[in-house]
Parts: sequence; C-alpha cells; structure tokens
Amino acid sequence: METEYAIIGGGVVGLSVAWGLLKRGLTVTVLDGDDGSFRASRGNFGLVWVQSKGMNQPRYARWSQQSAAIWAEFAEELGHNTGQPVPLEQKGGYDLHFSEATLEATVAKYNDLKTKLDGDYPFEVLGHNALRKEEPQIGPKVVGAILHHQDGHANPLKLLKSLAADVRRMGGRVLTGKTVTDVTKPDGFRLACADGTTVGAGKVVLSAGLGAAALGPKLAFRAPVRPQRGQVLITEKLPKLINRPSLIARQVDEGGIQIGATNEEVGTDDRVTQPGLSGLAAEAIAAYPALARAQLVRSWGALRVLSPDGLPIYQESAEFPGAYLVTCHSGITLAAAHARLLPDWLEATKAAPDLEVFSETRFAVS
Repeated sequence: METEYAIIGGGVVGLSVAWGLLKRGLTVTVLDGDDGSFRASRGNFGLVWVQSKGMNQPRYARWSQQSAAIWAEFAEELGHNTGQPVPLEQKGGYDLHFSEATLEATVAKYNDLKTKLDGDYPFEVLGHNALRKEEPQIGPKVVGAILHHQDGHANPLKLLKSLAADVRRMGGRVLTGKTVTDVTKPDGFRLACADGTTVGAGKVVLSAGLGAAALGPKLAFRAPVRPQRGQVLITEKLPKLINRPSLIARQVDEGGIQIGATNEEVGTDDRVTQPGLSGLAAEAIAAYPALARAQLVRSWGALRVLSPDGLPIYQESAEFPGAYLVTCHSGITLAAAHARLLPDWLEATKAAPDLEVFSETRFAVS
C-alpha cells in the first residue's frame, strides 16, 4: 500500500476531503484529471448558501447549515496556513422576486421547512421599500426578497488554490494530469491511470464529479450523476453596488459583478450561448438597472454535477468496502463540512455524521 487514501478528483470536493484526512494524520494521494476534464470547481458561482436547499429533505438543509456555520473558521485556517486568504462574506443573501405570487409561494415553503428544522431557519421577508434601504441599486421591478441570514459568498478560485497549497504543505501528494481508467482490489485498491501510472491505496474516495459516472460501476456504485450547464458573466471592476449576494448577481471581492446562472439540460456541452448570456444580462439589469452601463469582461459555461434529486451522494461500496462515493453540486457550500466532518464518516469514528439519507439506496428501483 502506497497511501492510506487515494482521492480520485482534485476539485474543491476532493481537496476538501483530502485536507480533512491529512489533518487526522493519514496519508493521502489525490489524482487530478487533465486540462480537458470538466471542472465545476473553476466555473461555479461561489455561494455559501443555505436557503432553498432541503425543501423536500430537511437533513440536507441541516447539513448545509452545519457547513455554513464552520466555513469562516475553515477559511481562516486555510489562509493562515498558506498565506493565501480565502475571501468570505456571510452577511446574508437574497432570493429576489419579480412577482408577489412567487414570493408568497416561496415564503410558505420556507415556513414549512422552518417548522421541520425546529425554528432554526433564520429568514425575513423584505418588501420593495425595505429591500431598497438595504440595496439602494435595486430596480423597481423587484417586488421583494427573502433575506436568509445564514447565506454568504466566497472566492471559489482562491479557495481551490489555498486548498491545493495546504494539502501539499501537509504532505499530501497531488498528481495532476492523471485520468483514472480502472480500479481493482486484489489486495488493497490498485488505481490505473491512462498514462500508465498506478497507485496503491487502502481506501478510495471517488469525488471525480461527472467522471464518477464511468468509474462508479467499477466499484459497484450506481453513480447516477448527470451534467447541467450553467453560464455566467462577470463585469468590469466597479465601485460598491451590491451589498449582499443573490442567486442573480453578486459583487465579488475584487469588485466585478458576477451574473448567473443558467440551468440547461444540454449534456456535456459547456459552451456559452448568446441566448443564455442575453437572458442572464436582462434579468440582472431588471434587478439592478445600474448594470446596464457596466462593461462585460468575461463569460463562461461550466457543468454542474447533479444527482437525480439534486442532493449529495455519500456511499460506501457494499461490494468493495473501503471505497466511497462522494459527490454533490454544492462543493463550495459543503467544503467546510467535507473538510471538518466527513473524515469522521470515512473513518467511522464516534463523531461520524449520520449521512444515511444521502446513500444511493434512495435511488433503488422497487
């Protein structure tokens, strides 16, 4: 055995798990794909977000809350260890609405979830005038918003960079340009890569995003993940325009306004399209009219990693004990939980979180 854990996938999810395992004194090797790999970690919206998650599964809301609550400490430690700060703001976030009907319907759902969470779901409803006091640039078409106080946003690229640096600082091996093509278990796990590299490991964590669909069955996982395209835009650096993030736009730590994101079922096509970008721009201008004068400097598309119900999957293989599937589409929000809490589940300690509702058995055909 060359390493105690082999992590397949070097995005935010894989590196967060690797970081947590290294903190426990375990040896870890991360195998990251090549430049042609689909990388949600480099194309996401950067939200550390609680609201709207877990509407049909309160455990997901609670898991998101747990992660959001420990995110600041996690970011601070990464920055301290590496000298590469991870900018984070957690002053709440908005769900903006352009109609009273959708606002009222969403509030009703939030109140129902709040009851299921024993009241721990801190949000308030702001009408247009109250919202305007918080966000002077808000447009007249926005009738109101739900302000959820556990929400925030971070710089995802700086998170990725800092994670990679700290994993290496703690002695983790990060092998780049390694596409894992096969995993076998003759005596311990043996991972084979397309370039001929092989790695032996006591345990394996499959956190390869969309790559789990091909590799999962080799470890007896269903791995029912699918891509969904999200297109985003970013403006030139601007003076302070937006105080809190929303699902429509956020002002990043460097000053630009990030606008997003589409939700498109187009397979593995991660290109940007004129209709997609135009739709995003129109909605952003409706929310914040001042953006009509802003210069756009960049646009990109990336693929979300979605399970059939949108929830994470945490599963140990029944056929290959010691192999774990870890996948989600909220890798930024859940980064702190994956780093701080998930290693206890992987190591089956007394502190292990109960993640049974996120197992693949929920997709079993009856």
